[in-house]
Amino acid sequence: MSSTDEELLVPLSEVRKLKRNNSRGPGSELELSHHGEADTLDYRLQAVCPEKKKKISLWHDISLYHMDPVTKAETPYLNFVCEIPKFTRKKFEIATDEEGNPIKQDTKKGQLREFKKGDIFFNYGCFPQTWEDPTFIHPDADGCRGDNDPLDVCEIGARIIQPGDVRAVKVLGVLLMIDEGECDWKVVVIDIEDKWAPFLNDIEDVERELPGQLDAIREWYRTYKIPDGKPPNVFGLDEKFMNKEYAKGVIDECHHAWELLMSGEKHREIQKETVKSEVRDLVRNLSRNSLFLLADNFDEHTEARNEDFGKKESGALFF
Repeated sequence: MSSTDEELLVPLSEVRKLKRNNSRGPGSELELSHHGEADTLDYRLQAVCPEKKKKISLWHDISLYHMDPVTKAETPYLNFVCEIPKFTRKKFEIATDEEGNPIKQDTKKGQLREFKKGDIFFNYGCFPQTWEDPTFIHPDADGCRGDNDPLDVCEIGARIIQPGDVRAVKVLGVLLMIDEGECDWKVVVIDIEDKWAPFLNDIEDVERELPGQLDAIREWYRTYKIPDGKPPNVFGLDEKFMNKEYAKGVIDECHHAWELLMSGEKHREIQKETVKSEVRDLVRNLSRNSLFLLADNFDEHTEARNEDFGKKESGALFF
């Protein structure tokens, strides 16, 4: 193994230990700090810890699994990070390649992006601590690889959830979209405090209680790029919304992929595979950004390291 590969390695057990120690959720005290002028390329929405004024990553520092705020025990629910509120069209997203992973408005050719189709009618965001691995081909994905982003989520409740807000949700099902040759899962969830939540426990409940909702989501995703001059999107699995059990399998895969990314194991693994250079560079850059985050966490949790484990020198992290 080369010295550059060694720089990117962290034992997976340590990633999981720090994940448990540092993860936050809806019950945590988080502040959202606005930087730059709204509706400009410079605008960022950054989560921070109010006590230490330290940046909090909405991708890495928010737990995937919801914890009871009183007992601190894990619940059956997951944490959802909202990026785009329902009834809006500005295409906000977590900046996966920036320090602290703030939310920014996506751009194309230097211009801020909006959905030309119009307002989205559900809350859109992602699951933290997940990653759609661009080197992995799911057996049902028609040969398409992951899109290199956190796992997309569609929250169908009545509440308008604001960008950066974290909500506990029930998983209901998942749709497999193929977006320009990439696998782009869309997980359907509902806020556990929504009035419909007691009646929705799996995907067939959505069709029964909210008829037409799933068809509308599929058609929105099928056609939303047409105003940009692109063809309609297509879907795998016969365009079916798969049930909760299937969706949780996808979520588990993407969570494990995130663990491998954070540890540097994914970067080491692809050195042995025939992978396009641009994909290898993407994985390497994401691994480095993740390790710099871990470096800060090790500074705060010295019990998680020892003299032989790792050290920071000249702004770099070596293992």
